[in-house]
Order: sequence, then C-alpha cells, then structure tokens
Amino acid sequence: MENFIQQLINGLSLGSIYALIALGYTMVYGIIKLINFAHGEVYMVGSYVGYTVIRNFNLGLIPALLFSMVFCAILGVVVERVAYKPLRKATRVAALITAIGVSFLLQYIVLFIMGPEVKAFPETLQNKSYSLGGITIDEQQITIFVVTIVLMLALQFIVKKTKMGKAMRAVSVDADAAKLMGINVDNTISFTFALGSALAGAAGVLVGIYYNSISPMMGTAPGLKAFIAAVLGGIGLIPGAMFGGFTIGIIETLISGYGNSMIKDAVVYGILIVILIVKPSGLLGKNTKEKV
Repeated sequence: MENFIQQLINGLSLGSIYALIALGYTMVYGIIKLINFAHGEVYMVGSYVGYTVIRNFNLGLIPALLFSMVFCAILGVVVERVAYKPLRKATRVAALITAIGVSFLLQYIVLFIMGPEVKAFPETLQNKSYSLGGITIDEQQITIFVVTIVLMLALQFIVKKTKMGKAMRAVSVDADAAKLMGINVDNTISFTFALGSALAGAAGVLVGIYYNSISPMMGTAPGLKAFIAAVLGGIGLIPGAMFGGFTIGIIETLISGYGNSMIKDAVVYGILIVILIVKPSGLLGKNTKEKV
C-alpha cells in the first residue's frame, strides 16, 4: 500500500508537467479549433530559457520561471501572428503542415544556438526529502506540484473573472458574433496563445528540475503525451486538460513501478487510440458551448 501511494505521488509530479503543457493545446483548440503541434517545442524553449537564466545570471527558480513564461508568451504570440493567423481560413491539413514546420524550425534554432548535446539543468533546490512512514516526498516534487496548482488557479481566475477571459469564452463560442459585440478577436486569439505558451514555458523549467537534463529534442515526446492528456480529458476543456495530465502521469509511474517501464509509452499511445474510438469527446467532454 505504501509503495502504491508513493507511485501516486510520483505520478502527480509528472502529471503536473503534462497538465501544464496540455492546457496550451486545449486553450488554442477551444478558440480556433486547431491543434498547435509546435507547442511541445515552445515548452522545450522554455526549459532552455530557464537554464540560461539560472546558469548565466545565477538567479533562482522563481525568476527563472517568470523569465521563461514571459519569453514563451512572446514566442507564442509571434508564432500565432506569423504562422497561424494567415491560415485561420485554410484547411486543417495546411495548418498541420505549418505547425510541423514551426516545430522543426524551433528545434533547429535551439540546436544552432545551444548545441545538440544534453545539458544538465542547474540545481536550484536543496535535495531535501521528507518521510512519513514508508512514503517519501522530496522538495522537487512539492515545488512542482505547488507551482502547478498556483498556475492553474491563476488560469482559472483569468478565464472566469477577467474581461479578457470573458472575451476568450465568447470567441470560443462564436468568433463572428464576438466581433459584432466589439471584441477584438485577433488580440483575444493572440492572448490565448500567449497564455498557453507561458504555461508551457513554466513546464519546461519544471521538467528540467524533474529530470535534471534538457535537450533540443525534448519537446516531442512530452508534447505528444500532453496532447493525449488533453484528448483524454476532453480537448477544449480546461478541467479536462488538468484531469488528463494527472491521469497520464499516474499511469506512467504505475506502469514503471509495477510493470515494465519499456512499455509505458505504448500504453499511453494505446489510451489515445481507445479514447478516440470509445469517446472522442474525452472523459469529461460534453456538449457545451463554453470551451475555454
């Protein structure tokens, strides 16, 4: 029983990272009904921004998180304005090809600037652990979970209580009607990209802490798993992205702890296939107009 609880705690830490990335997918889909497959690379860029801030400027975790979130928010707006805005009326195939192209572009820019080698993420937290019975929780896990919860609560506040949040919800229901009501649809979409990208930037710093290493290709697998998490919970739904992220993280750690870690990726991809066949709207998905 103690080992099971330990695996759940480990899964919540990993799932927190997946949830933050999944939120970006689900918010963009809720607004423009397109999947931003370059989102995983934005998360990767965030990890390198955090790495640079900590290593070169000797700053702590919170400044690294803030710098990474701001940088990725700006990057998200640039990607939206340059790559996605001209394609809003294009086919989904064209948008997918563009997203893949942006993804490769970001990868190769980071490869050129930072080099191809795996880099050790600087230590920003003391390696303390706390034991309760046979259960151990370390400072990294606590930090990751607390940061994730704070960011999710902040996101919920923005979406539900602010003027821009109301605009986001209006655009997600009917962009044309929102425009007639005086809402600047272009700015609202850009803000959504900025918000989702900022969360991905935070996830990039947290994953550097979690795995203690980063690389230019690190965005592909977690980005895909975060997308699966968004689909599992119900893409377009913020609670769905949170639920899906935590669920995928827990499933991965349970498989690694009780089974064979070599098959954990196959199980996660299998979940995507099953959910698309059985319930394409996701476990929390339902017929609702308020998707953001």
